[in-house]
Amino acid sequence: MFQSAMPRLLKRNRPFRDFWVGQTVSLFGDQVSLLAIPLLAALELDAGATQMGLLTAAALVPNLLFSLHLGAWADRRPRRRELLIAADLGRALLLLTIPLAWLLGVLSLAQLYLVAFAAGSLGVVFSVAYDIVFVALLDREQYIEGGSLIHGSRAASIVAGNSVAGLLVQALTAPIAILLDALSYLGSAVFIGRAGAVEASPAQGREGASLAAGGRFIARAPLIRAALLASATLNLFNTGFYALLVLYATRDLGMSAGTLGLALAIGGFGSLLGALVVRGLSSRIGLGKALVFGFVLTPAPLLLVPIAAGSPVPAVLVAVAEFFNGMGVMVLDVGLGSLYAALVPDPLRARVSGAFLLVNYGVRPIGAVAGGLLAAAVGLQATMWVTAAGALAGVLWLLPSPIPRLRELPRAAVDY
Repeated sequence: MFQSAMPRLLKRNRPFRDFWVGQTVSLFGDQVSLLAIPLLAALELDAGATQMGLLTAAALVPNLLFSLHLGAWADRRPRRRELLIAADLGRALLLLTIPLAWLLGVLSLAQLYLVAFAAGSLGVVFSVAYDIVFVALLDREQYIEGGSLIHGSRAASIVAGNSVAGLLVQALTAPIAILLDALSYLGSAVFIGRAGAVEASPAQGREGASLAAGGRFIARAPLIRAALLASATLNLFNTGFYALLVLYATRDLGMSAGTLGLALAIGGFGSLLGALVVRGLSSRIGLGKALVFGFVLTPAPLLLVPIAAGSPVPAVLVAVAEFFNGMGVMVLDVGLGSLYAALVPDPLRARVSGAFLLVNYGVRPIGAVAGGLLAAAVGLQATMWVTAAGALAGVLWLLPSPIPRLRELPRAAVDY
């Protein structure tokens, strides 16, 4: 039964299947911590808006500090798959310290900040090496299909993970729920270890040692440059929005942990739908127009969340916003991931990923802190309006670029 329903790529490519299983396990665990850690801070440690912003920022600021150096380092290593395994094992150990400290009665916001920062640093290691392993497992024409499978798992994890996370936090408390994410990283490490692949040769020579090579490539590639600027704008405001969503939903909208988890899980159905349709959408209207559509669909529905404060059914509006936001995110993630995989030369993959993280993820702690400070000054609802509306500006970077005219995946650049 399972074999007949299994996508063709997973049937024929066992190394990618192991990689996909590992990512699926980890993504499901991540959804637990994404809800459980903010709830732990807000409900048990009494964190305020500024502290919630700082907690989100702590997990993201390693992208600003380490992305370029770790990208250059990963490009020179012969076996990047080992970096993925080490990052997973390290994050598992870090998360295990949270329930342990809680059981001993010594858990504090300071520890959550430290765990978030250290786990975020290992996340940078994983991210800069990820594309190298991903493209080693697939042929070029399989990038969109492979990306759709990975992001389909992410969507399914949002559906199940958020609802389960909310219920677990209510039934078992947040620290115990976080144990599941720690175990998921261990499972991911096991399956990635089985996913053998012939990776591209490490970068050599002066250009192989250059920290700035990834940034120079992005600056000369109009497709990637426009996509990165649009993503950075979207994520600057989006992170401010989501850094405060748990606090806003629980305090201003009066939603319980279980209700919030279920509302967010509805967003996972949108993500799942987005992952299922992105391949056909890109074929029908062209990859470029699909990306423009995704940059509008991702932030626009979030305007329903501040409206929910005056609604008799706020959870319904939050769920609708999350559904269409999730759909847009999947269209962007699959489309942008495939674009980068097709365009970036193998010797530069980790450094381009590092430069990408520096810009696209580096703005996120800024957005998180700014969102927290703005909320402290003007209130949570006003800040949700500003951040949801501001994220829409990202699409403006695409309109004068070649992206709207892009029909299919371009060829990788030779001169870099």
